[in-house]
Amino acid sequence: MKQNLINNVLAKLSHFPQAERDALREVLLKELEQVEITPRESDGVRCMRENNDLEQAFIAAKRLEGCSEKSLTYYHSTLHKLLTAIDKPMDAITTADIRSFLASIQETRSLSRVTIDNIRRIFSSFFSWLEDEDLIRKSPVRRIRKVRAESLIKEVLTDENLEVLRDSCIEPRDLAMIDLLVSTGIRVGELVKMNRQDIDFQERQCVVFGKGNKEREVYFNARAKIHLLNYLRERSDDNPALFVSLHAPHSRLTIGGVESRLRAVGSRANIHHIHPHKFRRTMATMAIDKGMPIEQVQKLLGHVRVDTTLHYAQVNQNNVKLAHRKYIS
Repeated sequence: MKQNLINNVLAKLSHFPQAERDALREVLLKELEQVEITPRESDGVRCMRENNDLEQAFIAAKRLEGCSEKSLTYYHSTLHKLLTAIDKPMDAITTADIRSFLASIQETRSLSRVTIDNIRRIFSSFFSWLEDEDLIRKSPVRRIRKVRAESLIKEVLTDENLEVLRDSCIEPRDLAMIDLLVSTGIRVGELVKMNRQDIDFQERQCVVFGKGNKEREVYFNARAKIHLLNYLRERSDDNPALFVSLHAPHSRLTIGGVESRLRAVGSRANIHHIHPHKFRRTMATMAIDKGMPIEQVQKLLGHVRVDTTLHYAQVNQNNVKLAHRKYIS
């Protein structure tokens, strides 16, 4: 870079005598020896770098708050797409820019309203953080309202479904897994992190680490206890993980591994769409249906807001009918 600079200067002085130009070359080489020369960034390159720096600072702040790496990766990919598409300095991004971006990805990628609103919430969190840090004057997402999604009733498993699934289990591990999921309502991410030492068989309870590494106690029934003990008795490995693969080296079961096994059990039982979250939703619905206060269900599920718990659980229509006859008729 330095040599190019010197050559350009000397080229513009071609009318000078050669001796003077040679002397000037020596002076320039000496004076620039301790100087670092970098090309000037274009406005576009500088804008992209500054935006990326702010995005990374936001991700670092969310990591400090305890967000999982999975969430942080989703935040990064979502924000990167926005900043790449708009290509403006952060303080120049407008509400119209973000609305246009959301409308564009909804149309081109056929995203659901729920997904679009999740993306909107990430943008809202990011720009609110920029505002709180005095990096922008006002968040452009403030005027973008929550995207209303259709309130669909999601399926839960019936008692008969659960019995058929249990009968379709070939491995004791899968049977123990199903009963632990449906009796505790834990997330699949919490399930795969569990170790044997987390289980208290005497009190029929266990410790799990939920979102943000928050620790909580959950409880399981007698059926789950029996099936867990049967599974652990037949294991010959020394892996501390509660659930491991069936074959050597018996490594800790992953989220994908749990999902795959449950699909296989569901396929044998001829019950479609069997996944870990359905057991969580089933547990919440069963608990509320049998009269457990919503605040206690919220605590068991590890939800921060009770609204989230209400989204998980359905109330048996029969019970609604009986309650109406009791209190209204």
